[in-house]
Amino acid sequence: MALDKECTLNEWPLKAYKNPDFLKSDPARNVRILCEMTEPRVRFHEQKITDTIVLFGSARLRSEADAKTALQKLEASLENPNRPNGAEKAALDRARRRVKAAPYYEAAVELAEKLTRWSMERESHGKAPFTICSGGGPGIMEAANRGAQQAGGKSVGLGISLPHEQGVNDFVTDELKFEFHYFFVRKFWFVSMAKAMVAFPGGFGTMDEVFESLTLMQTGKVDDLPTIVLFGSEFWNNICNFDALVEWGTISPADLRLFRIIDDVDEAFDHITKTLERQVFPS
Repeated sequence: MALDKECTLNEWPLKAYKNPDFLKSDPARNVRILCEMTEPRVRFHEQKITDTIVLFGSARLRSEADAKTALQKLEASLENPNRPNGAEKAALDRARRRVKAAPYYEAAVELAEKLTRWSMERESHGKAPFTICSGGGPGIMEAANRGAQQAGGKSVGLGISLPHEQGVNDFVTDELKFEFHYFFVRKFWFVSMAKAMVAFPGGFGTMDEVFESLTLMQTGKVDDLPTIVLFGSEFWNNICNFDALVEWGTISPADLRLFRIIDDVDEAFDHITKTLERQVFPS
């Protein structure tokens, strides 16, 4: 191990945990992983976070107001609105898709707010609370944290270092903002405290989180995650043909009970709260 350029000879040898070159090296990867496993646990304990409801989905979705404003600005900027060029057509298509998908952002805000108010009411009667948890980024993640904040509650943001995302959103409770390097450790924290999950429309990351969680439930690796809600039947039925998996014999019919596809915020709220009251903390 080379001598760190910033330390003087009088400081050498450095303690291993003070040597930045070592801590950033490949041999110390296990140390960095252990840090991402241990430091969040300490903070969760300090903030009394034990059970979460995880909301996740696309980072690309925007609020209805933002999506419509962006589309209007784009339309106003066209030199020839009746004959947009190829690049302009592509931009218009993206903007219109975001307007179409924006109701999911609003639904995530509303659901997170309702769940937080319900949890705070439980806590006021001496019952264990459930804290909203998201991936900490923009889009659906931001919507979840926004809803919790609007209700006056805490929320967790499990951020991840990515080149195209700028840190954790401003709606996450400051003491519960995290920035992970390792995806698999981040997913551990998603699942380890989750008592319910709600998956909104999303891309590869959302699919990864959905199917890993379903696999853990199916194989009995987690026994305290009683329900996953897939929000938005138009999206999920178009993207995933779960019945085909049964027809091909690759999953059993009973596996279809691991999740429920729901379109309505009130229905999702009722399903989650009744499931948690019945299975997690039965009377």
